[in-house]
Amino acid sequence: MKVLVTGASGQLGKTIEELFAKNNSNIDFTFASKSDLDITDQLKVEVFFTKNKFDYCINCAAYTNVEQAEKTPEMAFKINAHAVKSIAKSCKKNNVTLIHVSTDYVFDGEKTTPYTPEDLTNPINEYGKSKLLGESLIQDILKKYFIIRTSWLYSKKYGKNFYKTIVNLAKTKDELAITTDQKGCPTNTETLAKYIIGLIVSKNNNYGLKHFSDEKVMTWYDFAKEIMSENNLIQTTNLVKTSNYVTFAKRPKYSVLRTTKE
Repeated sequence: MKVLVTGASGQLGKTIEELFAKNNSNIDFTFASKSDLDITDQLKVEVFFTKNKFDYCINCAAYTNVEQAEKTPEMAFKINAHAVKSIAKSCKKNNVTLIHVSTDYVFDGEKTTPYTPEDLTNPINEYGKSKLLGESLIQDILKKYFIIRTSWLYSKKYGKNFYKTIVNLAKTKDELAITTDQKGCPTNTETLAKYIIGLIVSKNNNYGLKHFSDEKVMTWYDFAKEIMSENNLIQTTNLVKTSNYVTFAKRPKYSVLRTTKE
């Protein structure tokens, strides 16, 4: 089984490499960072796929800077939509099953119960719009695909994320004001990685749109409190609730996902 992981230098790609690259003799992984494969270059994508004969592609590559996407949306759409189209076309041409990671931000957050894959999408920021277009392009091109929407993704070791930011700030700041305005399910890259590899190992062919997240619902404030407690920082920094945390990009107030049970 030959599996390509794009966006391999990001937090999810690095987690997959750590957990599975050396421990699964049935899978031959190729980890491609941007320097190995620029997914925005359609010709390079075509050549890479034709040359290597993969069975699966796990697309971890994404533009995830929600704030900057509002100011320069063309970059978000270039990576999250147009490059995804190139990957999907190469997957179809070479009979590769695509596993693509998407986001809870395709929803507007107006619900008060967990979102299912059947719920109507209505992104309220450019990042969410770019990810939704990527989903639509995959669905137009491919039959053999898994689109996995996840939420509030973090790694304790890799990348830039809320978990690592809170740990670093709590070591240097006397007080942190964290919003209570949004509710979601923080998702560890380790549990998502295990779910993704499980789809491959089990040869799951129940293709389509899936939701996956860790299942503890909390606000960003709740999550910050848990992070600080876990790292013995709760006594050193005063954690303050705020409901008027201003961001340039609108964010869904409620983006809890109901995990797909199959």
